[in-house]
Amino acid sequence: MAAGETTNQVALLPGSDSSERTSTLPIDHAERRQLDHIRRFGTTGSLILAAGAFGAGANPVINPLYGARLLGLLTRMPTVAMAICWLGMLMIVAAWLWLGRLCLPGRERILTVGQLARTAAMWALPLALCPPLFSTDMYSYLAQSEVAARGLNPYLVSPAIGLGVDHPFTSNVPNIWRDTPSPYGPLFLMFGQVISRIIGDNVIFGVLLWRVVMLCGLALAIWAIPRLARRCGVHPAAALWLSVANPIVLFHVISGMHNEALMVGIMLTAIELGLRFQSLPGTVAAGVLLTIAGAIKPPGWIALGFFGICLVLLQGGRWRDLFRIGGLLGAVFLTTMTVITVGSGWGLGWIDTFDVPNRVKTFMAPLTAFGMTGGGVSTLLGLGNQTDAMLAITKIIGYLIVAAACLWMLWLSFRGRIQPLVAMGATFLTLALAVPVLWPWYLLWSVVPLALSTNSSRFRVTATVICAAVSLLIPPTGAGFVLRAYQIPLAVIAALIAFAITVVLVRKRMPVLWPTLGRVRPVTQ
Repeated sequence: MAAGETTNQVALLPGSDSSERTSTLPIDHAERRQLDHIRRFGTTGSLILAAGAFGAGANPVINPLYGARLLGLLTRMPTVAMAICWLGMLMIVAAWLWLGRLCLPGRERILTVGQLARTAAMWALPLALCPPLFSTDMYSYLAQSEVAARGLNPYLVSPAIGLGVDHPFTSNVPNIWRDTPSPYGPLFLMFGQVISRIIGDNVIFGVLLWRVVMLCGLALAIWAIPRLARRCGVHPAAALWLSVANPIVLFHVISGMHNEALMVGIMLTAIELGLRFQSLPGTVAAGVLLTIAGAIKPPGWIALGFFGICLVLLQGGRWRDLFRIGGLLGAVFLTTMTVITVGSGWGLGWIDTFDVPNRVKTFMAPLTAFGMTGGGVSTLLGLGNQTDAMLAITKIIGYLIVAAACLWMLWLSFRGRIQPLVAMGATFLTLALAVPVLWPWYLLWSVVPLALSTNSSRFRVTATVICAAVSLLIPPTGAGFVLRAYQIPLAVIAALIAFAITVVLVRKRMPVLWPTLGRVRPVTQ
């Protein structure tokens, strides 16, 4: 890339540091050998995890592999299968950390985008072909889409009522979601209707087709991330390492198939296209795409405001620019959502999607943990069980925090004190932490935009540690083991022993990890 082109792209995003550059030297021979070892280690871990998925994955209730001579062997040894899965998970996380040593912003030599993309593809391919892991949400996608395909309102009719408890789609939905309306955006379900008409009631075919759809969303993100990173002065390989090669993406997007892939992919593509084609048609098209991202999953709508701030600053940062672009994007949002709402035929039921996921109570969400703890304390003090009241209060507090953070970040980015994409990532992080329920893949809302927009060593170290730890929290089956809790510690202990032996055997061939925790040297022209 020419120096002039780099400078022009960096200048497109207000608040970026023009002293940053994204062109560096290629890695040397010794580092290429380290890269080869890292690739093989991570690919081996991915293959091990894929093999364990046949016995400890989020498989259908009626597993077609059960009873098979070879492939069905692990279905009859769940503890062994889980140990195999955790070994693969640990190996992938370790390989990702080692790979980060070669993708550190500020290094004189850094991986190319092609080298990073090929490495991520090697790790992703086994997970894209194996049974799903870590979540049973894809079965809810199938069931809710089938409800919609039958002409019923998925925001009023649950899978158990619309399909019956004996339907193969309903039988695979966790009990807590069988009697609840859809938590998904209207456009996501409209697209799901098409898939339902293609697959009939074939669960396996449906899972594979949904995986293809999510991979298409991930492909959009892979296209947009390097381009947006260059605009922000971040090396594309460093951005892709923290976003696409992230174990959370490998585990919960490629294998777990969460619709964050579609939301984030469309969102980033819309922002890149809107910045590339700064004209009325380009702005309208980007606004439509961003509204579509939110119609798949509501957090996507937040990006609409920060994209507008980018355009405002590029056109002078005046109040009249703010009102003009804000009015235009507001009109685009209302028009697009009106078309989607009328086209779906389900009315405004999608508004309830904001609260449906909150029916799950998890200690991973800070405010929910505080509310549940408060309810327990009230019980111990003899004041009665006030858990529901506490959770209602913390939910309101959480939404107020999100609203205040969003408005504050919009104001700071409008005044030029913070880059709009950094502000957007900070808002998404506040949303993920303040809503009543938190899952590991929710962190992708903030990690991806921040990974491509900042070289902050403090952020990258913190994000790396959190992502590595959080990616190991969810069991491979995506479900609890109330009556078989002893299996998890046994599987984890076995996996840790095998992993320690493996690391001892390969440690001299890998980069030293501790320099990645040091201060990032600034890049100069």
